[in-house]
Formats: sequence, structure tokens, C-alpha cells
Amino acid sequence: MRDGEPMRRDRLIRERVHDPYKARRHLQDPTVCTDCGAVYRDGRWRWGDPPADAHRDRCPACQRHRDHYPAGLVSLSGDYLCAHRDEILSLVRDVEAREKAEHPIQRILDVEEQEGGLLVSTADQHLARAIGEAVHHAHHGVLDYHYVEEDARLRVRWTRSA
Repeated sequence: MRDGEPMRRDRLIRERVHDPYKARRHLQDPTVCTDCGAVYRDGRWRWGDPPADAHRDRCPACQRHRDHYPAGLVSLSGDYLCAHRDEILSLVRDVEAREKAEHPIQRILDVEEQEGGLLVSTADQHLARAIGEAVHHAHHGVLDYHYVEEDARLRVRWTRSA
């Protein structure tokens, strides 16, 4: 800026997305989750037996569950869902079991009945995407993703009329 020139104020400055559940620091190795028993080792959460001297803390999935603050929301709707509800819900649970076996953070927090459909909330965005893709692959329909930067959530919407 030169002397006498006004300072420009028309620049849009975007704030960084803030995810309060993402660790800002590495936890002490090893740490065991006080709720689910997952063990934090070498920079990631995994299943296993914790050593007796393990530190104690809550994993991000259990903290999200406690706060009722999912990272992913999967909306399933349409006439086809009503006719194949149990089959689709079984697929959703199978995807969760497969993902959770390897990654303890990837789990379903809740499945809510909604008018004309289901709302599946997940502790991880990757699980929400995997559920949407699995349902779409098996049952076709329309699949849509929407990332909400303000609250660092992924919204996945699947629908099929008939």
C-alpha cells in the first residue's frame, strides 16, 4: 500500500475449517478409550488389548457419540426404501462392521426413522461415503454428496422412487 491510497477491504478471507474432534496433538502412546476400549498406538486408533500402563482418554468416535455430533449424515429415502428397508439396513450394518473391524473410529452413531426414510449418523465422513456408495451400487437410485464446511460434516443423500 502506498501513502495516501486507501486500504482494500474487498478481499474475502476464508477461515480454516475447524473440526473440534480432530486431535491437535498426538496422544500419549499407548492410550485406551475409556468408553469403547480402542487403543491409540503409533498415531492411530485400532482394536487390541491395551497395556496395563496405557493412558486413558476418549476416542473421537465416542466423544462424537457423547456430544450427539456426527461427522457424517446419510439420508435414505423413497418408495423403494420402504419396500426394501430391512435389506438396505442390513447392508448399512454390514458396511459398518467391515469398516469398523479395521478402523474403530468408523462407526454408526444412530439410525433414526424419518418420514419416508432413515437418517444414519456416523462418527466418520468416510463411513458415510462408504454407506452411500454401497447402497447406490447395490440398489441404484440417485446419490448425492454435500460437504458442509461450516461444521465439517458430510451429508450423503440416496433416494429411489421405485
